[in-house]
Amino acid sequence: MVDVAVLMGSESDRAIAHRVSNVLDNSKYSYDVQVISAHRNPVELEEYIKQSDAKVFIAIAGLSAALPGVIASKTGKPVIGVPVSAKMMGLDALLSIAQMPPGVPVASVGVDNGANAAHLAIRILDLIP
Repeated sequence: MVDVAVLMGSESDRAIAHRVSNVLDNSKYSYDVQVISAHRNPVELEEYIKQSDAKVFIAIAGLSAALPGVIASKTGKPVIGVPVSAKMMGLDALLSIAQMPPGVPVASVGVDNGANAAHLAIRILDLIP
């Protein structure tokens, strides 16, 4: 059982995932890191979400940044999106994560700010008895 599932859409997002794990390593919470693209691996992503016992998802994504929204559409658990500065200084990814439709909420942290995503996940987990 893990507390936080950290998903990135591409191996190129690994540096941001390290920022997440650096914070989580200093917490009491367990985590799992996976590379699963919403575009290239939709079936694998759906299966992972369905089987995961994580209490919080952190989704790291650039460009169209579909990963956080896809995860949020398939679970009722909190999803934190981390926009990546792949193009347009990350503005495209930030807007994709922040502008979700009603009923599909995704929290967003600043561009490339994996550390804040981990801190937010810890705050959420601290509220769970």
